[in-house]
Amino acid sequence: MGVHVAGLVAVGVFYLVILLTGIFASRKSKQVEKQCSGKKSEVTIVGGRNINVVIGVFTMTATWIGGNSIMGTAEVVYSPAQGLVWAFGPLAYFLNFFLAGLFLAKPMRSKRYVTMLDPFQHRYGQLFTTAILLPALVCDILWVACILAALGGMMSIILDVSSTISIIISAAVSIIYTLFGGLYAVAYTDIIQLSFIFVCLWLCIPFMFLSPAVTDAPQTAHFNQSSFPSWIGEVKLEDAGKWTDDFLVMSVGGLACQALFQRILAASSSTQAQVTCFAAGGLAFILGIPSVIIGALATSADWNQTDYGLPPPYERGEAGNVLPLALSYITPSWMSVLGIGAVAAAVMSSMDSALLSSGSMFTQNIYKTTLRKQASERELQWVIRISVLLVGLAGTGLAFNKTSIIELWLLALDLLYCIIAPQLVCVVLLRSANCYGAISSYMIALLLRGLSGEPALGIPPVLLYPGWREEHGVIRQYFPFKTLIVLISLAAIYLISWLFQLAFTRHLIPQSWDVLDSFKKNMEAEVEEERPISNENKDFVLSTSF
Repeated sequence: MGVHVAGLVAVGVFYLVILLTGIFASRKSKQVEKQCSGKKSEVTIVGGRNINVVIGVFTMTATWIGGNSIMGTAEVVYSPAQGLVWAFGPLAYFLNFFLAGLFLAKPMRSKRYVTMLDPFQHRYGQLFTTAILLPALVCDILWVACILAALGGMMSIILDVSSTISIIISAAVSIIYTLFGGLYAVAYTDIIQLSFIFVCLWLCIPFMFLSPAVTDAPQTAHFNQSSFPSWIGEVKLEDAGKWTDDFLVMSVGGLACQALFQRILAASSSTQAQVTCFAAGGLAFILGIPSVIIGALATSADWNQTDYGLPPPYERGEAGNVLPLALSYITPSWMSVLGIGAVAAAVMSSMDSALLSSGSMFTQNIYKTTLRKQASERELQWVIRISVLLVGLAGTGLAFNKTSIIELWLLALDLLYCIIAPQLVCVVLLRSANCYGAISSYMIALLLRGLSGEPALGIPPVLLYPGWREEHGVIRQYFPFKTLIVLISLAAIYLISWLFQLAFTRHLIPQSWDVLDSFKKNMEAEVEEERPISNENKDFVLSTSF
């Protein structure tokens, strides 16, 4: 198959439109900066807290519907060992946004934080904030890598273009408009990208149903003899622990993502932030359905009736690319080009969010507060841009890794779930948490997670939980050990914080030994929380301005 010239032209036009939109958004950002004198960096990070509900819903949903989720969901549905019951992406997204809107959006937005790390900084200080930043930064780099890898694989199949070239060009476009437009560029381009994803993926499905290559019975070797279609899959009792772990990693792990809070904190009120979360949850669920359908249809495709031939993708080890393969060989060529456009849109809509979130946290919570306390707003903007560039380059380099897309995806969320999520829940919702409990819990969670091993990175486990198995020379854990680590982490924060508070308040330990100034910070934080909110900051009215 030669290079698809028409497809290349179409994708090139799409990239040009996105780039021009980003440039336009950068002009909008400059206009808002003039109205927010002295807070230009905040305009870049949270859009001047002036993003309306519609824009907020689009940009929040687009962040989660990336190339990794689109291709990863189809891969899971198509894979014989998994199926639909393991493809919990759409449901996990809905639950993630629902929990964020119900428990975290209001307390975070009402206190006018700029990043997810602000509550850590106010209560625990700089050292622990830096410790939390590290796994968040690694997660963003992994996120960029897996969504670029998804796009590279798709373009190489449909357009017959080198995945290396497609990864580099896509990364460059996304980095450029994020560099100069900040959150406004991300939000405005997300509108176009999400609209394109919705139309193109749903439009491809009728053509797949009508294709003569799609039959009523599964044609692949993993056809099972049960009364249910093979793509439904099943969860065996011995796999229930892993299923629970993966589902909670995807649904709860996302709560500790700066990209989520960037949208929440950009809303003009607490109420609007909550509405945005709930609406985004419903839209994310709907946008996850096309990938499920495409994965299911791929199990019923007679690949011998296509130019792809036999054996089918799974037997060739290409299950991770089943979505682009299905679009390329089961739909008309012009339709497959729309499919590649949808994935390209999904990739950039997620990548720009990951880039901006890392740059925002480093600038706001490390550079501004520790490295250069007297930095000007212009200097801070350039630090954000340099951070965006460095994270983009690191993620692009990792995108050439051949690891499964779904494995990279889960690994990124794994760090958020095990390390950051328990800390975030406690610092926002548990007033008695202090720095001693947080540091102890952090070290315990990090140690337990490391000793539990990680097959995707080739790290063998030291701790073997009940139900572990050795598969093809690799030990895999089927006990819900990640959730166990989270529960241990939560318990450690509460118990150790309580013990230190008891020891200091009852003078069992001299106050002079409070080397972290933990109780002084807690008292200051409580005073700040109880301070009356001015009329300027009260969140009563939904704003609909841009």
